[in-house]
Amino acid sequence: MCHPCRFLGVLCASIVFASAVLAENADRTFAIPQTGVTFLTGDSWQQVGQRFRLYGVQSCLRGTFYTDKAGGHQDCGTVSTAMLASFVRDLKPTCSPVAQIAVGGSQPGTLLVICTGEVHGKMLDLGATMITQGFAFAAIDNASHPVYLPYLIEEGIAQQARKGLWAFADLPHPNSALLPAKPMP
Repeated sequence: MCHPCRFLGVLCASIVFASAVLAENADRTFAIPQTGVTFLTGDSWQQVGQRFRLYGVQSCLRGTFYTDKAGGHQDCGTVSTAMLASFVRDLKPTCSPVAQIAVGGSQPGTLLVICTGEVHGKMLDLGATMITQGFAFAAIDNASHPVYLPYLIEEGIAQQARKGLWAFADLPHPNSALLPAKPMP
C-alpha cells in the first residue's frame, strides 16, 4: 500500500474510533479550557483539580534528552509537553472520557480521554496529531502490546518520515525506558 494511502487508512480508522467514542459519550464531552490548565506531560494535564491523560498516547519522558541539530541537549519530555500545549491552543479540542484510572485514597483518579478538534472543517484526533507530527508515541501495555494499534501504525509513519522528534538520531523512545526488559512490538 502506498505511504499516503496507508496514512489515510490509519487516519480514517482513528477518526471512526474517536467518532464512536464521542457519540457514545456525547453527554460527557468537555472542552479543554484555554486558561486554567496545567500541562503535566506531553500526554496529560490537570484542570479544575482533575487529571486527564490522552488514551493510547505516551509522551517523551522528562529528564531524557536528545541532541538537536545545533549539538545542544534538549529535554524530550519538555518538548512533548510544549507541543501538547500548542496543539490544545490551536485545536481547541473537546474530549470524551473512555476510562478512569483509580489512584486510591482521597486523590481523584486520572481520566483517560480521546480528544478531537476541528481544523479547516476536518476533525482531528489530538492523540493521533501528536503522534503523526512526531511529538508523542503509541502507548504500550505491560505485555508490550500497543494500547491502540492505529497509533502504533501512525508512529511508524512519523518515524519513517522523520517527523518532529524522529528527526534526531538519539531520540530516547519512552517505551524503551518504561519497559526495558521487553522487546518493542
